[in-house]
Amino acid sequence: MVKIKGSDRKYLRGLAHVLKPVVFIGKGGVTAGVIDSMNEALDQHELIKVRFVEFKEERKTLAGEIAERSECEQVGMIGHVAIFFRAHPNEEKRKIQLP
Repeated sequence: MVKIKGSDRKYLRGLAHVLKPVVFIGKGGVTAGVIDSMNEALDQHELIKVRFVEFKEERKTLAGEIAERSECEQVGMIGHVAIFFRAHPNEEKRKIQLP
């Protein structure tokens, strides 16, 4: 995936403001099921929020691991919520167009 510029990150964070978290990281941690849920949500929505219910101290390192394993880009982190983006591989089905 192509690295996202800072201005694009700011744009995506603005779009994510109204979104609710769709994936929650609980006491099981980052499992294969969590990564599968991430991939499915990213395929459908392109921009998602992930809430850390547990592992709040390790959330920054776990967010990097999640981004690497699900092949997406971490756009930001606000409190215990991380924002991830991955453009749809088919350009015709993309919902979000970066400026």
